[in-house]
Amino acid sequence: MTIHQQLIDKLTSAFNPHALFVENESHMHNVAPGSESHFKVTIVSDNFEGKRLLACHRMVNQVLADELANDIHALAIHTYTAEKWANVDVIPTSPNCMGGSGK
Repeated sequence: MTIHQQLIDKLTSAFNPHALFVENESHMHNVAPGSESHFKVTIVSDNFEGKRLLACHRMVNQVLADELANDIHALAIHTYTAEKWANVDVIPTSPNCMGGSGK
């Protein structure tokens, strides 16, 4: 199973999302073709209701702890409640990779 599919399966199981978008952004970075090391997750779930952004991100990080420890170099997370999602026009884009150098 691909890392991409593992993320989808784990997030679906943990959050029962209204909407879930998992994007492999590895191609935007200086990695080998076909790599699965950089991802963006956009997730809409009732589990985020009444929680601050940092708490929501920690929830996602906890569910994906194994992948973050072993497979994923970078993970952009965008969490929404259904109410907030109704007002979203565009999912934020990820910045260009700095190659880990901070330049």
